[in-house]
Amino acid sequence: MKIEIRQSELDDYKALREIHAQPKVVRGTLQIPYTSAASWKKRLESRPDDFHSLVACVDEEIVGCIALWQQSKSPRRRHVFELGMSVHDDWQGMGVGTALMEAAVELADKWLNVLRLELTVFEDNEPAVRLYRKFGFEIEGTHRMYAYRDGRFEDAYFMSRIRRPGAAAG
Repeated sequence: MKIEIRQSELDDYKALREIHAQPKVVRGTLQIPYTSAASWKKRLESRPDDFHSLVACVDEEIVGCIALWQQSKSPRRRHVFELGMSVHDDWQGMGVGTALMEAAVELADKWLNVLRLELTVFEDNEPAVRLYRKFGFEIEGTHRMYAYRDGRFEDAYFMSRIRRPGAAAG
């Protein structure tokens, strides 16, 4: 199976809406069920220049996505980007997340000069935690009662990956 990674395009909004409507994706992200295609189109139309959105395709079907963005506009945090990823329920465990992470880390290290990548992941999302660890992310702490999900508050890990200045990228 060949997984192609490319920049997301405006016409991808329906596929991104479909990915984010999947039960496991809703459970593992801060998305809520029943988000409209129009809201996804608006998200893609209004993304800022420092928002880098990639999609994973298999036989031209979009099966996952990842984004990197600068959360803070402070000049003292220019070296930090945040990361978020989703893989369609039917494609989880098939290498899509790995392909997306490889592309995102390469983009961060070799093109954007990002020294620190940050992400948040629910504590019970063990496959995602394993994947992030594989790419050098470490748990820095736990956000207690981080988000409301399935009728209760859930904890999440705060993870980061640091590329030391002067270290080889990638």
